[in-house]
Amino acid sequence: MANDRPRPTAPRIAPVTDPSPEVAPLLGTNLSDDPLNIMRTLAHAPNVLKRFTQMGGTLLFRTTVPDRERELVILRVGSNCRSVYEFGQHTVIGRDAGLTDDEIFLLTRPVEEGAWSADDRDLIALADELCADDCLSDATWARLTTRWDDQAMVELVVCAGFYRMVSGFLNSAGVQLDAGVPSWPTR
Repeated sequence: MANDRPRPTAPRIAPVTDPSPEVAPLLGTNLSDDPLNIMRTLAHAPNVLKRFTQMGGTLLFRTTVPDRERELVILRVGSNCRSVYEFGQHTVIGRDAGLTDDEIFLLTRPVEEGAWSADDRDLIALADELCADDCLSDATWARLTTRWDDQAMVELVVCAGFYRMVSGFLNSAGVQLDAGVPSWPTR
């Protein structure tokens, strides 16, 4: 199945501009101290927003997987899903986690184009296989489990799946980039 469906160029669900007092604290902020467009869009479903922020916060700040490796997986998932919003937000986070601009660009390209370490290639394979078929191959699983323990494997697979779901929401709802967030990288 080809992944070439055009993405919306305008919001299909308008971001909330005047959140209720119960929702406002859940929204967070972007680089210009405004609530993120994803959060303002999810605010239409406050219970989903609340659980989304809990799960996202757990995956970003409370796992054993190092930040750089987590962001490598998230960016590859965002690229595979063609989610410019996801890729842009995590470009900023990925840079802070130690990914170079060249590595971030290469996450949008076939894996063979990069001089990736074997460990990085395995994480890219994790993202690619889960996005393509929702299951890791035996070979990829075997390679990953030589480095990662059971807890980290759960965290990595759930992280890839969560950000695949997020990318699908962002693409379908037409969530637009926040101010100051980069689009797709170029060389």
